[in-house]
Amino acid sequence: MNAAHAPDALEAPDGQDTPDGQGGARQGGGRVQALERAIALLNAVSASAPEGRPVAELAAECGLNRATAWRLLATLEHHAMVERDPAGNRYTIGSAISRLASTAGVEGLIRRSHDVLERLCRETGETANLAVARRLGLTYVDEVVPPAVLSARWLGRQVPIHATSAGKALLAWQTPGEVEALLSGPLAEYTETTRTDREALHAELAKVRAQGYSVSVGELEPQLYGVAAPVLDRGDHPVAVVSVWGPRDRVPESRFAELGARARQAAQEIRERLTPGA
Repeated sequence: MNAAHAPDALEAPDGQDTPDGQGGARQGGGRVQALERAIALLNAVSASAPEGRPVAELAAECGLNRATAWRLLATLEHHAMVERDPAGNRYTIGSAISRLASTAGVEGLIRRSHDVLERLCRETGETANLAVARRLGLTYVDEVVPPAVLSARWLGRQVPIHATSAGKALLAWQTPGEVEALLSGPLAEYTETTRTDREALHAELAKVRAQGYSVSVGELEPQLYGVAAPVLDRGDHPVAVVSVWGPRDRVPESRFAELGARARQAAQEIRERLTPGA
């Protein structure tokens, strides 16, 4: 009898695999083996961005034979979870994944990172923020302000992506095509130090990626200085940005290296919470 049409088998004792009636096996703890294999393939495809990888490499990385990997990838492709380049037969993440990600809330991200922001604020004496990308810019979704410091609140505020340390940290880890899409409109000048020349901005983004954090020297508001570092996923794509900022007299350029290192450490800790083992 074809496995896809076989009747459900009786449940096996704990710790043993049982047929699940769908051509897979149900593992101990209620997990489905075929689904776990598909998830492993999705993670491998995601890590290969932006170039993608052929089925043979993906199968080898996930410990699957090529035929099994091909069938799983074909199913994922049918549901737009992955996309296949017909020319090179390389798989990349599909539009359905992007659609799911865009509808996901940020509550879980905030819950996993808030205590990290609290510690970062306490150690630096400055405001610590968490921001995520939105269609028209960058939005701050969590914020911790020193109790004895009078500071502007940025929570919920959307800011231009080219004129803040957080925005430049996000841009520095995007693909060239994504950077062009995010900077498709005119680069508005907010202060004398705002980067409005695209060539100069791209040069700065290369420096940001090399040192692991970005800086802002009064580029959105003249007296606000800060640093930022990206929270990366398994494929080293930014999912959020951690920033530390304050008035110029408390956050001078002489503190950038110290604060940048702390922001990087905080971003890495959040990354490990979101994607253990990354």
